[in-house]
Amino acid sequence: MAISQADKAQRLRELHAGPRAFVIANAFDPGSAALLAQLGFAALATSSGAAAGVLGRKDGQLSRDEALAHARAIAAATDLPVSADLENGFGDSPDDVAETIRRAGATGIVGASIEDHSGDKAAPLYPIELAAARIAAAVQAARSLPFASFAITARAENFFRGKPDLADTITRLKAYEAAGADVLFAPALPDLDAVRAVCAAVTRPVNFMVGMKGKSWDLATLEAAGVRRVSLATSLWRAAMAGVRTAAQEIREHGSFGYVDRL
Repeated sequence: MAISQADKAQRLRELHAGPRAFVIANAFDPGSAALLAQLGFAALATSSGAAAGVLGRKDGQLSRDEALAHARAIAAATDLPVSADLENGFGDSPDDVAETIRRAGATGIVGASIEDHSGDKAAPLYPIELAAARIAAAVQAARSLPFASFAITARAENFFRGKPDLADTITRLKAYEAAGADVLFAPALPDLDAVRAVCAAVTRPVNFMVGMKGKSWDLATLEAAGVRRVSLATSLWRAAMAGVRTAAQEIREHGSFGYVDRL
């Protein structure tokens, strides 16, 4: 029997409320989603960077329709709950974000992240009042779906977008929590003290992003710091591409196919 979208959404909420931190593994195509499910991961996510990379593009170059089609394909490949990386919601206004979440609800996913990155190099983060209003609109749209437990993850992009201010990061996350976000996320935090400070400042589950060299601590360490969920960003896609590169370089440079024996 197929698992309903509502059941998947409830499962994702239970994972966030569970006694241990969990890994939400970022699939990059339906095949990787099926593999991760076979390996026993409890939930999956998409990655905007990996989704773009699969199409030979850079992060931020997918349209809303393309991102939602990618999310739909991942969700269709497994019975696991899937949360999608929907960047800044594909528009500046709260109405734009709400429309993206309404459309996302029809893809089979049960959660999505919305970031406060504006895309404007001169002012890379939305003003906090607008950023919070965008999260509130996402939450309202999520609650209007046929299953009301669609989980909204709110991202404070300070350290990822050249505004490394921990106090402002925490202020933003608190505002997004007040706006109704289910999960809070500040990518690229510089050290474990910053991770602890973020986790201590809010009451909603905090997601930590693995994938940066020197800043990808193990699950037990992150759990001890207060993290509830660990995502993998583009790292699995990059690992897969590194394998392709190694094999292809062997072929081109040596004319040999020893990589086949390592499969």
